[in-house]
Amino acid sequence: MLRNWWEKYKKEKRREFFERQKKIQDELNRYAWDILHSDNFDSSKNNMQHGTISVREHSIQVARQSVALSDKLGIEHSRRDLVRGALLHDYFLYDWHDIDRENPHRLHGFHHPARALKNAEKEYELTDRQREIIIKHMWPLTVIPPMCREAWVVTAADKYCSFLETVHLQKGHRRRRKK
Repeated sequence: MLRNWWEKYKKEKRREFFERQKKIQDELNRYAWDILHSDNFDSSKNNMQHGTISVREHSIQVARQSVALSDKLGIEHSRRDLVRGALLHDYFLYDWHDIDRENPHRLHGFHHPARALKNAEKEYELTDRQREIIIKHMWPLTVIPPMCREAWVVTAADKYCSFLETVHLQKGHRRRRKK
């Protein structure tokens, strides 16, 4: 009897998890269909972020975790700005692991938010909150802290996802590095 109850409980928890994931994906599609299906965003699947995770996968995970975290915290915010800012926070469009003599990627952590903002502004009309999310997501490396709730949520989600990816708890699709 206890085993039967446990199986039902696990099944219900799995169902709830997948329903939440579907709801989050629906929100990403509603607020950022244009970003998710753009050529430049798609090309970021060829650039590695942490471990075996591409920049594209990382950005989508940060957006998903940002939505989940904001739901958990129950804070009032702009869902559209949260999703769009999270997807564009690493829109720097290069592989920071590659050696590039013209544009060295040393100190990538300090400089990529400005590069991501510049690239995003070329393609999308951004709100002030979306700009804030993109430019300040690397706090405390970027000295000035975020000033809006959405930027704090994305900053936290980014740190969480980056940690999981770096210690290989979050696995991505492998891509062989050029030697």
